[in-house]
Amino acid sequence: MPPRSFRAEVTDAVTPRATLLILGVVALQLLFIASYVGALHDPKPRDVPIGVVAPRAAAEQTATRLARLPGSPLDPRTLPDERTARDRIRNRDIDAALIVDPSGTTDTLLVASGGGRVLSTTLTALVTKLEKSERRALRTVDVIPSAPHDPNGLSSFYLVIGWCVGGYLGAAALAVSAGAKPSNLSRAAIRLGATALIAIVGGLGGALIAGPVLDALPGGTAALWGLGTLVIFAVGAATLALQGLFGTIGIGLVILLVVVLGNPSAGGALPPPLLPPFWQAIGPALPPGAGTWSARSIAYFNSNAMTGPLLVLAAWAAVGTALTLTTATHRRT
Repeated sequence: MPPRSFRAEVTDAVTPRATLLILGVVALQLLFIASYVGALHDPKPRDVPIGVVAPRAAAEQTATRLARLPGSPLDPRTLPDERTARDRIRNRDIDAALIVDPSGTTDTLLVASGGGRVLSTTLTALVTKLEKSERRALRTVDVIPSAPHDPNGLSSFYLVIGWCVGGYLGAAALAVSAGAKPSNLSRAAIRLGATALIAIVGGLGGALIAGPVLDALPGGTAALWGLGTLVIFAVGAATLALQGLFGTIGIGLVILLVVVLGNPSAGGALPPPLLPPFWQAIGPALPPGAGTWSARSIAYFNSNAMTGPLLVLAAWAAVGTALTLTTATHRRT
């Protein structure tokens, strides 16, 4: 048998299908770099909601001055008193509050590092500079500090990312073992049931590790378990749906949505007000962003302001389930 040419060896080693998959991997790699570097390379506050507490005339004047800062870093709103300001921070309506002392030269900035230390540090630096320009001093009070074992407020983000990974890897494992597209409705329902089981176990495991085991996050273990179950199932159901529609390529689409776009826009490394407009806009609609916001609310904000994010996760779970079953039904017919 005559020796084969190098070209023939290459053709056998790298098939047209493999070439397409490699091109897809390269595209995902470049999108990954562009998304993460684009979102995180130049953090700037944009329209950060901040309360202003002062006598009426001074409050309006201070709010106007904050609103007119170059680049629009702050979105000030006047509040009647410090108690209201603290309540608004706990309810996640605002990220900070400036308490002006009209009888002295030292004002107070209320921040919440539990919502992300980078944001509270950025706001402190910004307002301190402004106060110095007015020949006033600033005292910073952290009204919702991050936990001792969660100094930068990132544990909730990493917990949610772990849950998302469990969701799409679990669904991908089902595809590897028995084909990306379920052959019938029963098979699709079984895969959804397996995904639900993965979600329950993974949700509990993550809540226990982040809570009682490592003491990284305060808040109720049961609430975190419920959130983790929803996050994992939402991502898993979406993965099954995209696999049913597009085959193995569906896994790449999930990675694009959850990892490439979802992780940098989740508000973990940089809280939403520090992200560029595109990532700030898409973050709340994707599982990592909705999950991170909810995990921080459970851990630090008495589970406030969670309705919207939970509805987002429920929508991903419901649509993923419906598409998975519908696709399997059409394949059967």
